[in-house]
Amino acid sequence: MKIERIEAIPYSIPYARALKFASGEVTAAEHVLVRIHTDTGICGVADTPPRPYTYGETQDSIVSVITKVFAPLVIGLDPMDRSKVQQILHRTVNNPTAKGAVDIALWDIIGIAVETPVHKLLGGYADGMRVSHMLGFKPADELLDEAQRFRENYGITTFKLKTGRRPLSLDVEACRVLREGLGEKAEIYMDANRGWTATEALEVLRRTEGLGVSMLEEPCDAGEVLGRRRLVEQSNIPIVGDESVPTLGDVARELLTGGSTAVCIKTARSGFTEAQKILALCEGLGVDVTMGNQIDTQVGSLATVTFGAAFEASSRRAGELSNFLDMTDDLLADPLEIRGGIIRVRETPGVGAQIDPDKLQKYRQD
Repeated sequence: MKIERIEAIPYSIPYARALKFASGEVTAAEHVLVRIHTDTGICGVADTPPRPYTYGETQDSIVSVITKVFAPLVIGLDPMDRSKVQQILHRTVNNPTAKGAVDIALWDIIGIAVETPVHKLLGGYADGMRVSHMLGFKPADELLDEAQRFRENYGITTFKLKTGRRPLSLDVEACRVLREGLGEKAEIYMDANRGWTATEALEVLRRTEGLGVSMLEEPCDAGEVLGRRRLVEQSNIPIVGDESVPTLGDVARELLTGGSTAVCIKTARSGFTEAQKILALCEGLGVDVTMGNQIDTQVGSLATVTFGAAFEASSRRAGELSNFLDMTDDLLADPLEIRGGIIRVRETPGVGAQIDPDKLQKYRQD
């Protein structure tokens, strides 16, 4: 079996409502669908979410690097030779989600070829993941209404609150209103997307003490080295690295130098291969992980479930898997469902992301 052709298809699907957070906002899923074709007729699929304000990637750059840089180097290789492909991709710096999509599509091919679900090839620990829902910038009462609606409709009891606003009182009040409205059984954690300084983050932690906030993700820029270390030392809850830890090397640096005490794994930027290495490093160091969301479509969310459910350590916490509910449509022929607060893995060979050709034709932009 050989890689014969690679497609990178830009498409756009609007969101029903914008998701706003400290580093920007998203009004449409302007993504790139990656399809790797083999000479046996097997096609592997993955989704690529450009995030220019986080990784510097755009639709155009992803299409270009995949079709003009990666494809000429990997066409003709056996998809089973993942390590060889990884070394080829590694020669190009940055471009994390483009690399991640190529890796996931190769795993999809392998699963289809050996007629086995990829989540079983990876580890097969669980048959699904609990879902955490992400709450964007809104007035506190609207955030509570949304959280209560998602709890009632989908059984979700874990909520990630996007923070990083000024004045700080907006986020402190949102935490208070959510805790009072949702009760003690709901898990609430914050993600500031580097929106505060370390000093501001410490003040928020002081003012939310007693509200049962479980984690604080990316409170300030990791480049604010001394402030970030001071924050980690004084925090009573895990400080989660996200934008600061896209690669295995970044994870090692932040954990070993005291920049974070937990790590967010996102398969969209690491693929499955590097995500395994990151997870193993965290397990070895006794560090908690969360499965994050790159504001993924259902295709991307399915990849997260596939990896997260494969291992005990990555399935302990609820994964951020519900943002696709804010989209007006999706490309999956068989849509994901959240039942009892859980998304199940696909028990079909590969990852299980079957694309609806009519929807792809409708939303593609090339």
